[in-house]
Amino acid sequence: MLVSTSPSPAAAPQREPVAQPREHRHDVDLMRLVGSATVIFTHTSATLIHATDDDRANGPGVYWVGHIGDAMGAFAVPLFFAIAGWAVLVGASPRDEPRIWARIVRNSVPLFVWSLGYVAWAWLRDRNEDPTSDLAVQAFFGSIRPAYHLWFMYAYIPIMALLALMVLVRNGKHPWRLGLALLGVAAGPAVLATLAEVTGRDDLPSFGWGFGTYQMVYAVGGALLIGLPHRVSHRYRWALVATLLVSMAGAVWYDTTIHYPLPNAHLFVGVATICVILLLNRVRVPERWRPRLSRLAGAALGAYLVHVFFVEEVVVPIVSADLSAPLAALELVALVAVTLVLSYGASMLWGRLGLRRWLG
Repeated sequence: MLVSTSPSPAAAPQREPVAQPREHRHDVDLMRLVGSATVIFTHTSATLIHATDDDRANGPGVYWVGHIGDAMGAFAVPLFFAIAGWAVLVGASPRDEPRIWARIVRNSVPLFVWSLGYVAWAWLRDRNEDPTSDLAVQAFFGSIRPAYHLWFMYAYIPIMALLALMVLVRNGKHPWRLGLALLGVAAGPAVLATLAEVTGRDDLPSFGWGFGTYQMVYAVGGALLIGLPHRVSHRYRWALVATLLVSMAGAVWYDTTIHYPLPNAHLFVGVATICVILLLNRVRVPERWRPRLSRLAGAALGAYLVHVFFVEEVVVPIVSADLSAPLAALELVALVAVTLVLSYGASMLWGRLGLRRWLG
């Protein structure tokens, strides 16, 4: 009788699955760059609106140029939420809890450094309306004065943590520390409110960590859209461009007729965000541009964090409500260019100095 010497299937050694290298999405680098540059554009445009006290009678040319510029970039912050959702759910899903904590630290350290930096800068310029020590404490709990643009980070980090928690739980992990931290974020407002009632103090800091429904929708919807395997067909792209322009016109109408600023949760903003994502998604970036694009995308967060300093110190003193619309448009273009160069230049400089861990 012949006896087979080949191992049975049950005895065959089990091979570990080979991890596939993650695809580097240069189009997502482009989205990140567009989002950062657009935020800078909108904040620079907003200085024109503030120069007229949001009243067209105080300078109609500057008023309209400011509002049009601001409305053109209404999609910028939702785009960042969309990229964050894609990164956690699709692009770079965390494999274990230490990895997500590393992400949280990587984003939290620059947040606190810049929060305190803006408080110190405003103190040196004698601009703090409240005691500087109070503002510094409030920054830890999510207050955003005088760094008004940092509110995004107090929502971005919890969203990233919650999405990562769901991914890890789905994969059979038990990220208890992450879950407890999110429980603290959820209970934070009620805890501080209870302390205020018990102690009778009305000077306790407000709790700004957390996110709204619309922010989570942008994050999850962004994961869906950016995760699409193919770009939109050319025959639909002009329709997307037309829809984007209509939504921007709607944003101008809302800002100048109903209320300024337009909420990020508004339909006009959502439509514009979808159009921008679909127009940029899977777009092919030429090989020769990719290294430079990657460097700029890597500097995008730092440019976002620092740009308000240049807006306040360079742009605001120059803007005047007395210009005609054509001159105001030329001035806006020039001021945006200067702010972009200064913001990205500063970010790339501290990147070369090895300070990105601290400054973003």
